Amino acid sequence: MTEIEGPLHVAVLVTELSKAEAFYGGVLGLKKAVRPMEFPGVWYQVGTFQIHLIVASGQQTSLPNAEKWGRNPHMAFAVSSLEAVKARLLAADCPIQMSASGRTALFAQDPDGNVIELSQA
Repeated sequence: MTEIEGPLHVAVLVTELSKAEAFYGGVLGLKKAVRPMEFPGVWYQVGTFQIHLIVASGQQTSLPNAEKWGRNPHMAFAVSSLEAVKARLLAADCPIQMSASGRTALFAQDPDGNVIELSQA
């Protein structure tokens, strides 16, 4: 049996690429990766992992659990300074929600409502 060796990427649907790039590249500070595709989108590199933003017009993200964002589909990343990331998110008027579990973590939403968990490393 073949075993899974590790994560490669996650695909995230976005409606406005410029707003998504401002969030992922600007607010979160992620570095763009080489993207050999012709359809609209952009890739970001996070260590050995990639985030693939794919433009999907009319995409709407739903939050089945609007009270607790972490109980919705999301991706999670460790950060070296949660306070610094929180300050950047707030300065950019990004919606955030602190983790209710007591962990040093928060949940943010990109411009399309996709949830990202950021936890103190």
